[in-house]
Amino acid sequence: MSRVSINRGWWAIMSGSERWYVVKRPNAQCQILTEDELEKIQTTSPSETVEHWGPFTSEGEAIARRVGLIRSGKCQPS
Repeated sequence: MSRVSINRGWWAIMSGSERWYVVKRPNAQCQILTEDELEKIQTTSPSETVEHWGPFTSEGEAIARRVGLIRSGKCQPS
């Protein structure tokens, strides 16, 4: 039986998967970031993120959500 760590960073490295987020910036544009990138921005510059959606299991899933957010008017295209 394998042991699962609560630390998501370790689990992501061991499993080869990353978590992806769509992050809305103050200029209303949305950017796709990994979980580590989002955590770094939230720690160093919390005012740089207005809203975020996720986690998504793949970058493609995050891209699809970003397209939907742009179409619904919640994000501006970059």
